[in-house]
Amino acid sequence: METPCRNLCALDRERKSCTGCGRTIEEIVHWRSMNGAARAAVMKRVRDFQPVEQRA
Repeated sequence: METPCRNLCALDRERKSCTGCGRTIEEIVHWRSMNGAARAAVMKRVRDFQPVEQRA
């Protein structure tokens, strides 16, 4: 199963999303149970996300 996870997992200060992949907590928790269309929508949204440690 394709995933946007980059193994740089950490939560933002608001504890709402991952600073490594850009997914929300809800998206991370429910990733395995999401259907293909839902996962594709998340992948599209976070496609250009830059992990915090790699931002200039």
